[in-house]
Amino acid sequence: MSDQQTVIIPEDAPYVNALLLQMLRGVEEVLGENGLNAVLRSSGLERYIGNPPANNLEYGIQAKEYARLNAAVEEFTGRAGKGMLQRIGRSSFRWAIQEQSAVMGLAGIALKALPQRLRMRAILLAIRKGLMDSVEFGKIDVKEENGVLVFIDYACVICHTRHNDKPICHQYIGTLSEAMAFATGKDARSFEVIETHCKAKGDGFCRFEIQEAR
Repeated sequence: MSDQQTVIIPEDAPYVNALLLQMLRGVEEVLGENGLNAVLRSSGLERYIGNPPANNLEYGIQAKEYARLNAAVEEFTGRAGKGMLQRIGRSSFRWAIQEQSAVMGLAGIALKALPQRLRMRAILLAIRKGLMDSVEFGKIDVKEENGVLVFIDYACVICHTRHNDKPICHQYIGTLSEAMAFATGKDARSFEVIETHCKAKGDGFCRFEIQEAR
């Protein structure tokens, strides 16, 4: 799969309950219940206040609503938005490992016997499989370029229907950082994740470079 490939997601494309629930748990841990309710209201998702989606792979939300919720968090937190969304990404990944490993296909990943580099790649491949198995339009690639792990999402939902002159998938950065921590046993801050391309700014995909922090 080349970096020139792109995926056109229909504006009203559906998205799965489990992935929304994962994000909501992360938002609640970082912003608290009142913060969660505030961003649900501002994003037009009041129906989930006190009524979280089921932890299953059924389609219960639209991709653009998920993107709108992400934007609402950034607006609600202001200048701290980037860091808050990264924290939400880390928190939501931890919750998913504990509560959704079977649903998202992350159960039974044998990492301990592998060298660190292979553990890092293995967890990225597991995330790729989980997302592509659960989202009908999902298209993700994992590769290594010049010693750097590269994660490419051709159908990123975080920036679906959004536009910006800079990369905006901060939640994804947190998720990938926490995935590295899970795979290696190190702190998430031990890894540097940089979004080099973003569909929100007109690129054909969202591309992340992952390596140990120097």
